[in-house]
Amino acid sequence: MAYAVKHARKSTAHIVLEAVQDLHAKEQIVTRETLAEVTGMKLVVIDDRLSYLTDNGNVRRVQRGVYVPVEQHKPARLITRTLLPDGTTVLEIGDETALVLTPREARMVGELMVGSAQQYAAIQIGQEVERQNNALRTRISELRRGVDQLIGGNPGVGLDCQFRAADDASSDEN
Repeated sequence: MAYAVKHARKSTAHIVLEAVQDLHAKEQIVTRETLAEVTGMKLVVIDDRLSYLTDNGNVRRVQRGVYVPVEQHKPARLITRTLLPDGTTVLEIGDETALVLTPREARMVGELMVGSAQQYAAIQIGQEVERQNNALRTRISELRRGVDQLIGGNPGVGLDCQFRAADDASSDEN
């Protein structure tokens, strides 16, 4: 109850979010019951606020009933790289940061950043594979429905049944 009294001017969602962040920082498992105990709020309020925070991307559910805060970073700043005629690289980040790198230093920074580049590529590839997989699943479902209709509208005689019959026949031969 002291937690809620201490933060009386904040919204219930903000109080729950701070409690999630505090408990997670202390390496405690964050459950709705723990949050109710820490904040003094009723479980119905905790459930509603956790749902709201999850929908808004502030927390995520890692398993049934266990939540963790989502890392919030500052917005990305503009980054530019300028190559000068002598091979020097000028790396500017936002308005205030500028690094003037020799060619060797630029290569060293590149080596340090290659892991991030590979991670970015892996994420992009994974997302594309997921999109294609979903498109294929949808198309396969459409084709199965079409075959079922061609066979006479009897879904029991469709592709699945034919494949099972073929599998049964091949296992009888062995």
